[in-house]
Amino acid sequence: MLFVATRGLPLLIEVGLLIYAIVDCIQTPVPRNLPKWAWLVVIIVLPLFGSIAWLLLGRPDRRAGSVPWPATGTAGYPEYERPGRTGRSLAPDDDPEFLAGLAARREDESRLAAWEENLRRREEELRQEGSPGASGTTPPDDAAPEGPARQ
Repeated sequence: MLFVATRGLPLLIEVGLLIYAIVDCIQTPVPRNLPKWAWLVVIIVLPLFGSIAWLLLGRPDRRAGSVPWPATGTAGYPEYERPGRTGRSLAPDDDPEFLAGLAARREDESRLAAWEENLRRREEELRQEGSPGASGTTPPDDAAPEGPARQ
């Protein structure tokens, strides 16, 4: 009975480590040092040594800053729990980014108003000169533009 208890626990640990290493290797997108299929062969053929080698040499580096996308100090936190935030949003009249956007919009609106005024002024000048077509009427037939004959 003592033999089973002393041999059973290390065997249980070895089998657990083997299963963990196989599952972790399969779920890892890009392992280090060897291709994924080679790591699986090493883990299965040499269970104890392969599992330990996988944990030390094969797993990708998962320390902070080694994620495959650009990370900041606030990555992984929900918006309302990010460090450095007060937990409340600013009112629009207190938010500098919002106010800057309003200033840019006012500039765009004033530029558009100036363009419209310039267009109205030019149209009025054309109407006062009496140019044909400026008032929305069609030119007489003898003033038809050159091109294919009208039917």
